[in-house]
Order: sequence, then C-alpha cells, then structure tokens
Amino acid sequence: MAGFCLLSLILAVAALTVCVTVLCLNGGTSVLSPSGRHMLCFCADGFSGSNCETDESASCFDGIGLHYRGPVSKSASGRECLEWDSESVREIGVYPKNLGPGRHNHCRNPDYSRRAWCYVRTASRLMKEDCDIPRCAKDNGSDSLTGAQSGWQCGQREERNMKVVGGALSAVERHPWMAAVFSRSARGRAFTCGGSLISPCWVLTAAHCFPDGTKTSIHKLSVFVGRNAINETDAQREQEFRVSELFIHEHFDNTDGNYNHDIALLKIRSPDGRCAKESSSVKTVCIPEAHQSLSVGTSCEVTGYGREQEGLWYYSQYLREAKVNLLSQDVCSSKAYYGNMITDNMLCAGSPDWSADACKGDSGGPLVCRVRDRVFLFGVVSWGEGCSRQFRPGVYTKVSNYYNWILEKTGLSSLS
Repeated sequence: MAGFCLLSLILAVAALTVCVTVLCLNGGTSVLSPSGRHMLCFCADGFSGSNCETDESASCFDGIGLHYRGPVSKSASGRECLEWDSESVREIGVYPKNLGPGRHNHCRNPDYSRRAWCYVRTASRLMKEDCDIPRCAKDNGSDSLTGAQSGWQCGQREERNMKVVGGALSAVERHPWMAAVFSRSARGRAFTCGGSLISPCWVLTAAHCFPDGTKTSIHKLSVFVGRNAINETDAQREQEFRVSELFIHEHFDNTDGNYNHDIALLKIRSPDGRCAKESSSVKTVCIPEAHQSLSVGTSCEVTGYGREQEGLWYYSQYLREAKVNLLSQDVCSSKAYYGNMITDNMLCAGSPDWSADACKGDSGGPLVCRVRDRVFLFGVVSWGEGCSRQFRPGVYTKVSNYYNWILEKTGLSSLS
C-alpha cells in the first residue's frame, strides 16, 4: 500500500509538472494555489501574457509571420486590434485557430495570409487588416520569391530563337530557372528529374521523383542550374549544389498510382554555403498567387531533358522545349480523357495536333506561361499516359494551389 501511495504521488507530481510546462511558456514559472491548482505565470524577462506567450523582444517577422509572437497590437492603419476571442470577432464566424495560448489582441497569422494581421473595427464594420511589422533581414535574398533583396527579378530571360516530344532544342538562357536533379549510386551519378529555381536557395520539383519519400538520402542528391546538356559540363554557364533539405508534400501518396499533391522542394547550397548567383543562364521563375489561373487555350512552354518520343530508351542530351496549350478542367476530367483521375490540384496541357508533350524524364520540370512581361511557373511535370497520345495530354501539378505551402516550408515572403 505504501508503495502504491508513493507511486501515486510520483504520478501526480509528474502530471502537475506536465501541466505547468504547458501553461507557462518560454521559461515562465507557474504559481500554484494551496490546493495545487495553477493560478498565474511568472514570466521570464522579455516575455509577457497570461501564459508568457508574447515575446516582447520580437521586432520583426520571418517568412509570412506564421511564428510571430511579438507584442504589436495595432493594424497598419493605426487601429487597435480586437481580442481574438472577443464576442464581436466570434460573431462573424471566422475565429482563427493556432493563435497560441492566452487571451490577447496581438497581431498573428493563423491562416497563412501574406503577413501578420488582426481584426479591427471601423465606423461601418469589422474587418481584417494587416499589421505594420517589418520583415527580418536575411542574407542571400533567400526570403523573397522575387529575390528583390539581392537584386533578382523573377521571370526574366533572354529571347533567343534556338530550336521534349515534338519540341526543339532550347538554350538554357531561354529557361534560366531550369534545374537538373541528379542522384549518386555505386554506378555513378544519374539524372533523376527536372526542377525550377524559384529563389536563389530553393528548387521546386515533383514529389514522385523521390520514391523513398522522407527516407531519401539527400546527401546523394545534387542539383545543377544553368545546365544546357545532361552529359556535358559548361563551367561558364552552370552552377552545382548539394541538397540540404527536402520537403515532400505531406499528402502525396503514390502507392496506388495517385499523383495528387505531386510537389516537392529542395533547399540547395554550394560546398561553401552559398546559394545560386544570378547570370544570363541562371535566374528565378515567378510563382503565381494562390489559386491564380489562366484562360483555357493559353499558350505555355514545357522544358526538360526527357525522351524525345515514346519508346526511346535514352533521354535527350540537350535541353528541349515544346509549346502546349492549357486545357479546361472539364475536358481533361471527361471520360474521353482521364476521367476522375484528375483532381483540382492538377492541370492539363497539350498541343492541338497532339504532336508536343512532356515525356518520361521531364518529371519535375517546369510548365511556364508568360503573363505580361514576366514568366510564371504554373505547372510541375507530373504524369500522363504515354507521350503525345491523342486525348492523353500531359498532367501537371497546379503550382498556384501550393503558394501558401511553399511560403510555409521555405520561409519565403510573398511576391508583393
């Protein structure tokens, strides 16, 4: 019995310890009542709030501010933020989650918006307003999709007319965001997939390029940008990188041939720790805003080092490009095409005469479309039935559906 009581006491203390740890954050100490119940937190220097959840020293935010826990409680217009759990906020029916513990009115970003924000009251209504909090400075321009802090301008290229299935040879300067992913094995280094440089430190590609998923040995991966040919080296054009991080979309599962959420990110670093340097053959491609779409029939380009036609056993030696047109979701998901294999996270593109298409080896590469004077990455080469088959267009991951996912994983800022 004594042993049982001692065990009970130990368990009770352990439970109380866990409770205190959860209640008081950032090194805060719980003050208990005589009955052992938590009353309040004594916060460590630099922190405040009922649960010590507010970091008083936070003067800026990284990425889009998902983890900002600073004290700012006014919107950019100078209006006082409303408490997140106030009755008026609850009445509009959009009470956000993931605000952190404690009752407060500090600026937060619980819904993956462009930056930290809060609800304010105007003369006529309750509304959501951004907060005027500066972004934390980062080196190498790695916190911007446009690379603005390092002078990069996404979606720019040289318009060379140098002549994928049904496609033509293309100089890498026409597609300077094109990346080539290689993997090393006992037999040497082999080309794996294409990709797109979306910031100096990040390459966007397809999840199915990594069949081992999260168990992929990233130390065996290398990435080239500015590479014009698979088996030729051009030191004046190309740059080589190691992979320091790999993010495969959490909901990608290809066990049943389902290519939904076929998207992945690679963080690249050179041996001396640098990211890509801008040149005529190395530039970033722009990312479309969340759920942005183009009209059916828009002419776009797909590029890659894949097979030039179905049935060939070898890949193209040189980078190739093909022009394809966007198809409607209704057409591509019709019975004559792919039926219910097409999800809202995919888009289809093909040439009117079915002569041009992506093919095996082009996986992970870019489908880009020009919008005004810049080039945007609207698709990632994902899958398709054969190459250039009638009523079987190429299927691409719809990049705009993953805008916020990209921001979350990379810490990149928005395009604005």
